[in-house]
Amino acid sequence: MAFLTRIRSLAHRSWPWLRIPFWIGMGLLVGFVLPYTLVLNKRVQDRFNDLVFAVPTRVYARPLPLAAGMPMTPAALELELTFAGYSADGHGQVAGSWVKQGGRYTISSSGYAGPDGGELPKRIRVTLGKGVVQSVQDATGGKNIALTHLDPARIATLYGASQEERRFVHLADVPPLLLSGLQAVEDRDFKHHIGIDFGAIVRAAYANLRAGHTVQGGSTLTQQLVRNLFLSRDQTLARKVNEALMSLLLEAHYSKGRILEAYVNDVFLGQQGGQAVHGFGAASEFYFGRRLQDLRPQEIALLVGMVKGPSYYDPRRAPKRAMTRRNLVLQEFFDTGLITAGQLNAAQAAPLDIVKNGQLPHNRFPAFMDLVRSQITADFDEQALRDGNLSIFTTLDPAAQLYTEQAITGTLKGLGKRGDGVQAAAVVTDAHSGSVLAVVGSRTPGDPGFNRALDARRPIGSTIKPFVYLVALTQPQRWNLASLMDDSPVSMRQPDGSMWTPQNDDHRSHDPLTMVDALAHSWNLATIHLGLAVGLPRIRAFLESFGLTDVNPSPSLLIGAIDLAPLQVAHLYQYLAADGHAMPLVAVRGVLDGNGRTIKRYQVQGGKGEYQEAVRLTTWAMQQVAEYGTASAIGNSGLAWLHAAGKTGTSNDMRDSWFAGFTGEHLAVFWMGRDDNKPTTLFGASGGLRAWRDLFARLPTRPLSAAPGEGLEMAWVDPTNGKRTESQCQGAQQVPVVAGSLPADTEGCFWQGIQSLFGGGDQPPAAGSVPPADGTPQRN
Repeated sequence: MAFLTRIRSLAHRSWPWLRIPFWIGMGLLVGFVLPYTLVLNKRVQDRFNDLVFAVPTRVYARPLPLAAGMPMTPAALELELTFAGYSADGHGQVAGSWVKQGGRYTISSSGYAGPDGGELPKRIRVTLGKGVVQSVQDATGGKNIALTHLDPARIATLYGASQEERRFVHLADVPPLLLSGLQAVEDRDFKHHIGIDFGAIVRAAYANLRAGHTVQGGSTLTQQLVRNLFLSRDQTLARKVNEALMSLLLEAHYSKGRILEAYVNDVFLGQQGGQAVHGFGAASEFYFGRRLQDLRPQEIALLVGMVKGPSYYDPRRAPKRAMTRRNLVLQEFFDTGLITAGQLNAAQAAPLDIVKNGQLPHNRFPAFMDLVRSQITADFDEQALRDGNLSIFTTLDPAAQLYTEQAITGTLKGLGKRGDGVQAAAVVTDAHSGSVLAVVGSRTPGDPGFNRALDARRPIGSTIKPFVYLVALTQPQRWNLASLMDDSPVSMRQPDGSMWTPQNDDHRSHDPLTMVDALAHSWNLATIHLGLAVGLPRIRAFLESFGLTDVNPSPSLLIGAIDLAPLQVAHLYQYLAADGHAMPLVAVRGVLDGNGRTIKRYQVQGGKGEYQEAVRLTTWAMQQVAEYGTASAIGNSGLAWLHAAGKTGTSNDMRDSWFAGFTGEHLAVFWMGRDDNKPTTLFGASGGLRAWRDLFARLPTRPLSAAPGEGLEMAWVDPTNGKRTESQCQGAQQVPVVAGSLPADTEGCFWQGIQSLFGGGDQPPAAGSVPPADGTPQRN
């Protein structure tokens, strides 16, 4: 009682001195601190209630299918694995890793969700041999798997204004070791403090005082989150007061679980160029190429350790420092009972196992991405793509894309000085579905500038000719591959009064000449006579059915006087490669929202096959182009087994070099030329064809069947008159014809003997040969 009495007496005597400071303090509290706290409170609640983390839209290649019999080489498989972020760790036990033993690969996939459902993680054994997949088995039970897919590579990222890389994860999906370890290292009293840990502040002050510099911080996870969400990094008293007040407010309004989930998704953990890596989910992919759920203790420890200083402990730039920090964190895990002694020893002995390149491709394939954007703009505008937290699944084949890039750069380099100033573009598609597998828009594939594959419209030269022959062959009673062609000179008056006098490349005429030989050797005059006989309006209408506009109405169209982009040429040739099925070229398979739900699927429904017999005849003739014609470099090389069908193209004065060709699985179109439209000195065979050969020397593919196809039959004909003959007759040539279109009677070798005895040989035009063009051309 006496003590209390003395206190009251002291307070009474001191009150006159304390009265003014007390009321000033109360005035500040009521007039400033309380209103200021209310403002901060509203700011915290408004921001946190509507907290939406900036998650970029990710763009993916197609998943890699694996099935017995599928074309595949070790080089292509390893390229696909590397590009998808898989690591060759020598074990293949952890998701996202693989190991090779001879021709056998053991692969642990990560699994994925896609527009077609996706697949769960699995461990498989893939055996390669003779250029194909020999078998696919479950690595655990050894059971054969008919078909599986590896998770697709990420090829681009569409960032919003924040330029933040983030993979949002729910707290339930975070490994328990990460959550417990994070608190053990950064904030051991997280579950109990009110946003500020006064004990931690005292401990940190004492440790720093003893060390003479800052060695320990006293900030809680809540304070760190507040700093990231609301405040700058300024080391001022005002910022620290705000941080403390807002931390108290945050803890007062929200649960520990919600605060921790926000922290896990927002903490800064690295940088690549202009993109900042936020959250453990994104950091897991960036450093290890795997999902957060698949991380091992040593990898979790590294990420937790990097919270202290992402740049200072960057494992790519400072691996020794990162290793030391990781092992220190592992020791903390052990000291707090989170891991056993055995786990500690194994984890500390493990290498960092960081993927070589960070998985943050901003736009690895700009030409392909231009096509992706053009095909989804009807459903998603640019802002929606950048801010939509979407996953876009495309048709891109990483091996096809990279091999196409290498084919272009290698071919241009091999041309020496002839390649100086020459630009290039290419489009590769699936021969059956029309899926675009690769697009290159420049001789520098990573150049995000002018996309020549989509936007450079150039004369296509003889690349047009197969379609002239195709339209003719739709009338099998009139034309077939043995029909005799008129290859005589042409001279026609132009609308301006000048004369048009095209020539063959060798400046000669070739008679007699069958249709298949005319196409194989790409003779201009024969093609012009045939096209005029078929009718320009029919050929023009056929080309316009593919959506082409401004098709040249003059006869020069027949030998390539039409300007098209490589993508448009690929669209034309897709009709041939797909056996007469008209279908669009597509680069997008589907789009998923941030919750993994499919919101848009892009499916190709090919139209009913048209003129398939004519298409098959044209394809067979194009195979002869590659065997003994202008593309004989294919038949004379190690690629003869592909039985490829193709056509070279060269524009006037050798300004453009083209080649379009397809196998049983892939179609590829290459163009080379100069942006200033000067001559390149390149024919189709010396430019585009060389790049095509380079691509298919690497790209796993299936051969095109050498058989003539359903609805056709092989017939022996006399190339001097186009009539049926016997195989043993001199010069007899075997070609496919529409079944029943040629008379069954054969001329036999008897007439050859009679003609040689009497010096004959001139025959009237055979049935099915090209009739005169009704005076359309004015011959000299």
